[in-house]
Amino acid sequence: MNLDGIFEVTREPGIHSSVPFYYGYTMTIGPDGNPVVKEYGNVKPGLLPTSDTREPFVDILVDEKQKVLKLVAEMPGVEKKDVKVVVDDKTVNIDAEHGEKKYHAKVPIQHKVDKDSAKASYKNGVLELKFSLVDAEKPKGKTVEVE
Repeated sequence: MNLDGIFEVTREPGIHSSVPFYYGYTMTIGPDGNPVVKEYGNVKPGLLPTSDTREPFVDILVDEKQKVLKLVAEMPGVEKKDVKVVVDDKTVNIDAEHGEKKYHAKVPIQHKVDKDSAKASYKNGVLELKFSLVDAEKPKGKTVEVE
């Protein structure tokens, strides 16, 4: 059986689209040593996409020694001027659109970062966003001696 036959089997009757469907998981080890499983893709299992917007593959790398968090998103087919990044308190929203290529991702950030330190670059279909990590705030208050 050739690949064309395999892909024909996965298509629903009556649905014609030039957008490829993909879905997957990534697994990394978090800073606490526990596994972190993330989904990616433009279609969830058993569901057909409702729009032509794709979710880019996004990876988050943390360098505790240099106190840097780097977010890398793969978005081929768009140009630098097409990319829009908005940083909220614990979320990074990435949008890009160029012709028929449309991407959107809402990426949760688990670490405390200085959002004013954000620097982004886009080259060869890859968006790199870097943040400075912020030390966890020490609890405020006064220690009282017990007599």
